[in-house]
Amino acid sequence: MKKDSIYVKNQPLSEAKRVWKEALDRSGFYDNRPSEVINVDDARGRIAATPVYAQHSSPTYNASAMDGIAVNFLNIASASEAQPVHLSRDHFLPVNTGNAVPEEFNAVVMIEDVHYIDDGSVELIHPATPWQHIRTVGEDIVATELIIPENHCIRPIDQGAMLASGVTCVDVLIPPRIVVMPTGSELIEPGKTVRPGQIIEFNTRILTGYLNQWGADAHAHKPVLDDPDELRQAILAAVEEYDIVITNAGASAGTKDFSNEVLQSIGTVVVHGIATKPGKPVLLALVGDTPIVGLPGYPVSAMLTMRLFARELISGFLGIELPDETKIEAIMSRPMHSSMGVDQFVRVTLGQVGDKLIATPSGKGAGSVMSMVRADGLLTIPVRAEGVGAGELVSIELLRSKAEIESTLVTIGSHDNVLDLLANFLHRLRPPIRLSSAHVGSMGGIMAIKRKEAHIAGAHLLDENTAEYNVSFIKRFLTEMPLKLINLCYREQGFMVQPGNPRKITGFHDIAQHGYSFINRQKGAGTRLLTDKILRENNIDPDHIHGYHHEEYTHMNIAAAVASGTVDCGMGIRAAALALELDFVPIAEERYDLIVPRDYLADSRVTAALDIILSNKDFRQKVISLGGYNLRDSGSVLYSQ
Repeated sequence: MKKDSIYVKNQPLSEAKRVWKEALDRSGFYDNRPSEVINVDDARGRIAATPVYAQHSSPTYNASAMDGIAVNFLNIASASEAQPVHLSRDHFLPVNTGNAVPEEFNAVVMIEDVHYIDDGSVELIHPATPWQHIRTVGEDIVATELIIPENHCIRPIDQGAMLASGVTCVDVLIPPRIVVMPTGSELIEPGKTVRPGQIIEFNTRILTGYLNQWGADAHAHKPVLDDPDELRQAILAAVEEYDIVITNAGASAGTKDFSNEVLQSIGTVVVHGIATKPGKPVLLALVGDTPIVGLPGYPVSAMLTMRLFARELISGFLGIELPDETKIEAIMSRPMHSSMGVDQFVRVTLGQVGDKLIATPSGKGAGSVMSMVRADGLLTIPVRAEGVGAGELVSIELLRSKAEIESTLVTIGSHDNVLDLLANFLHRLRPPIRLSSAHVGSMGGIMAIKRKEAHIAGAHLLDENTAEYNVSFIKRFLTEMPLKLINLCYREQGFMVQPGNPRKITGFHDIAQHGYSFINRQKGAGTRLLTDKILRENNIDPDHIHGYHHEEYTHMNIAAAVASGTVDCGMGIRAAALALELDFVPIAEERYDLIVPRDYLADSRVTAALDIILSNKDFRQKVISLGGYNLRDSGSVLYSQ
């Protein structure tokens, strides 16, 4: 097969799953599942390969369930307070809990109801019922009774039941052995110096971690070079050793993507390409009866598509059901568009704001690992939908517990490094509070407050007419909403430039005159408004700024672009420049405030955050150490309505 004839099809997810299941059934992959006999003590979390039956009854004898005396109930049938019954030592037996009860006795009287007499006899004033306070033979478990069925995940209580019934060894399934094989000549191991064109190989750590969590015995393969012969040899060797082979990258149709070509030469390709976003270039194949799952190279694409296919392989191999997906309904904080014809998986953060659970996209891009780190859940936009609108009720598959989500403080608005610091201090609390921070700019934060979708909004919007921060925008867009404007900090804004400022940039006139590259903040961001203000004051046409329309959403993203050499400079805060060891050309000090609706001022999550901001000395010292901050009004209410 010629390389240039390979292409990735856009097969619907439901159809891909159907044909893959049929191919697996025909292959007999699930028919021969190896097992091993191990000690019951070591069996927690393992899957029973065969049913387990009791070897003997439990208890194996009639046992006292109380401290007291064993009697024959007929001997005290007439006992009462008016006519106590006296029993000599020949007609009762002192017993403690768990003691065997001899055959001649069929009831136990609690010690509290026994009155001993000096001659060793006892006086009883209450009758007994047959087998009172006696655990009879087999009361818990009867010999030959089924303890657990096959395909059962063994729990601690199951271990106890087996041991109590005389079972000390159990036959369990051997978890499927899986190898994750990264491909790409550009991959290097963590810890090595990264040169241009090289990528640290970390996907196998993520993927094997999830595979092991799902019940597999997963191992990482060393990176395989972009060479079809080497890839073929690696896969053939892996097929001999492992039950499932997962390749990472090389499944698309690029000039160095050889997986499809290789697998067609040694096996059968069942699926190549599915209509999902992210995760289109998925490859599902069989070499003999060994499944090969080819995942995309981008980490988020790889993770999400592995959830779609590898979990089912593991569950089917172990004969267990996939865990139920915990779903919850939430309201979308902003619209999400989707291409018709694909199932799109959107990572979202969640937070309870008033009586509404708010879902906010946590990031985009198949390579954005942090979007999955931050994600609380997954929204699936189905194949026939064009997206979801702001305020729409959607179903979210939870990736965190409900308790974690209920403890989340939702901030939407302008980005600042202090919020990351605050998040860590909130998480130190017991119980911890999570901070969900969506960076959509100051105006985006005000609109979120207007829609009641956030507890707090960060803003630094300068009104050129009044030279006042935020207040005029609040009066314009949040009319009559009771709220408080609380200062977080003052901070320095300026140009982030390469160390030593090799371009000698002092202002926008230098950028425009010499054609230096610039990176901007998104529309609605306070930094963008400051940029536009300075350009107007200096009569500089934005079109003369190379990169004016190139946008990023956070100060750290701007700093990263400058640090990488992608651009010559960008506008941002001093703390971001210092964090990445850049030089900084100060332009202005600005005020960064928090908008807090009065409805949430008594919320324990909000009060905890405000208390840290106002009075936690360690927090305040760490803010100052970031550089470029002044806390002279931090925690003070600057405006109320």
